[in-house]
Amino acid sequence: MEKSDIIVGLDIGTTKIAAIVGRRNEHGKIEILGHGRTESIGVKRGVVSNIENTVRSIRIAIEQAEQKSGAKIRLVNVGIAGQHIKSLQHHGSIIRKNIDEEISQEDLDTLHSNMYNLNMNPGEEIIDVIPQEYIIDAEQGIKRPIGMLGNSLEANFHIIIGQTAAAKNIYKCVRKAGLEVVDLILEPIASAESCLNDDEKEAGVAMVDIGGGTTDIAIFQDGIIRHTAVIPFGGDIITEDIKEGCTIIKKHAEELKVKFGSSLASENREEEIVAIPGLRGRPPKEITLKNLANIIQARTEEIIEHIYYEIRNSGYEKKLIAGIVLTGGGAQLKHLVQLTEFMTGMDTRIGYPNEHLSSDVSDEVATPMYSTGIGLVIEGAWRVERENRKKTETEAGEQEDDAQAEGAKQKKGFKPPSFLKRIQDWFEGDELE
Repeated sequence: MEKSDIIVGLDIGTTKIAAIVGRRNEHGKIEILGHGRTESIGVKRGVVSNIENTVRSIRIAIEQAEQKSGAKIRLVNVGIAGQHIKSLQHHGSIIRKNIDEEISQEDLDTLHSNMYNLNMNPGEEIIDVIPQEYIIDAEQGIKRPIGMLGNSLEANFHIIIGQTAAAKNIYKCVRKAGLEVVDLILEPIASAESCLNDDEKEAGVAMVDIGGGTTDIAIFQDGIIRHTAVIPFGGDIITEDIKEGCTIIKKHAEELKVKFGSSLASENREEEIVAIPGLRGRPPKEITLKNLANIIQARTEEIIEHIYYEIRNSGYEKKLIAGIVLTGGGAQLKHLVQLTEFMTGMDTRIGYPNEHLSSDVSDEVATPMYSTGIGLVIEGAWRVERENRKKTETEAGEQEDDAQAEGAKQKKGFKPPSFLKRIQDWFEGDELE
């Protein structure tokens, strides 16, 4: 097994930390070689709150993944999420000097890099800049402008912004666990890669990943990402409501939710009762499933209202032909699809991360719970292919004379360092001190 073939996704979530090891096979599908999962005890709402606990959990998940895959893990693609993530749309343009030359990758890079000059609030940085569509001499809707001719080149960009400190803490935890970060990838984009197909993205779809601490939303239309958002509610807040409403400990509340929980109270009868073991010699506590469902439904409705608000806020509510795709651990709650369809009036399905997986993947892994981890592997593999393709194109184009080649290198020097590169530079500088 070639070490370079292996892609590892590390999902640092609020309830679990999961490591997924995979590689692309000869048919272009992703093979899952192994996975590891452990409880996350140092992360709250997608943000690291305790470095040491998070490092310990990462190490356990990585060790499990190494044992199952037989591979030594060193490089990982890490997901970034949390309530600090936000997005905005921005328009950029350049006037080309030589209109007789074809539009090149260099022109797109110039346009792309200009977006990093936007003014940010203190403590915030641009995580990613995603081009949506290009405009050449007022001709709109162009997706692949390379090779075309034109004087003015414009583009609409989807810009993702996050708190620098939150990203640095994630990076620090991964480094302390003895790993190297290949890339920081926005988790809703990763989940969308694993659960959605191209037809859904073309038709218009809202991908909703209900995690433990947060709910991530990514809206696609015409094959382009149009809106991303993070809601600071997830499955954990439902567990807390059950704990308070039924006056039981959190462990029992989580078990109740997973085994007997329903987001529609009307689907349960009053006479359905479950007994919870009493604490230290106390008698068992009896809870009706109707009461349990009422507690769950109240909070679930609030989460769906937030989701629907983001969909309306994006301006694409009427254009989402494929409706809503629910994924993540929280999506496994019984009757959630029916409640979502009732409240939003949109077609809804549960998203399983098997869109790009080989047929021999185990049922244990191909569940909504691992959508983000598998998506990180898929997105990581795709980014490696893109970089290799760029490198090949660059090498093929370097048949010019030395003077021309030197000039091209100098022109390419404008591209700003990536968000990850800036964090790495900060971390290395901090270690030198």
